[in-house]
Amino acid sequence: MDVKITQTENKYDVVLNGRLDTTNADQFLKDINPLMEAANPDIEVDCTNMEYTSSQGLRMFLMLQKSVGSKGGKLVLKNMKAQVKEVFDITGFSSIINII
Repeated sequence: MDVKITQTENKYDVVLNGRLDTTNADQFLKDINPLMEAANPDIEVDCTNMEYTSSQGLRMFLMLQKSVGSKGGKLVLKNMKAQVKEVFDITGFSSIINII
């Protein structure tokens, strides 16, 4: 999983590339940790090139959502491939995390 993060004021743009699973979830958590510590963060995650997420990946998104929500920010996932979106739908994460 390749993670690119850019920031403009209090908005973060995150671009994901690859698979998010147990082999790289710890690194993903390290990559997004500054976002979880930011005050009132608005985060937009571009999932165009995210190929797959496991339950561990879902857990990372849930942690990010809870952190952002507790600080008054917003998390949006966009451009998700159908097979990845299906995992979010089946697990009910689509009702927890804003996906456009």
